[in-house]
Amino acid sequence: MREGKILLVEDNEDDVVLTIRALKMRNIQNEVVVAKDGVEALDILFGTNGRPPLLPIIILMDLKLPKLGGLDTLKKIRKNETTKTIPIVILTTSDEEEDMMKSYRFGANSYICKPVDFNSFLHVVGQLGLYWLMVNEPLPQQEKYNVSWV
Repeated sequence: MREGKILLVEDNEDDVVLTIRALKMRNIQNEVVVAKDGVEALDILFGTNGRPPLLPIIILMDLKLPKLGGLDTLKKIRKNETTKTIPIVILTTSDEEEDMMKSYRFGANSYICKPVDFNSFLHVVGQLGLYWLMVNEPLPQQEKYNVSWV
């Protein structure tokens, strides 16, 4: 399993608890850092308000967020050189085609509609955790190979 922190951007406390539970049920022990809105997520990522920046191994993000919505947050993450390659999974209740299209257009790596059923939710989040943290090969770090990405 890959080491590192998971950034969960979610304003619904029940979904936060369920997501963390689903990851733990799949033996994913990575620390989950929670941001309740897009502004807080950016503060965590870029290290504002006196805290150091966090470069998580993955971001799980809802679209319907207070203060700064998920799509605008996604755009800001992708525009920054330091954060533009972090995998971002949109985990939302929206099954609107427009939300899906915009998410991919703005740089999401995956788009998952949250199942309403408790057991289905646990299964889906557990599977996404297994894929992104155990199966998927992350992008090699640029500095390690002394190359610039196009």
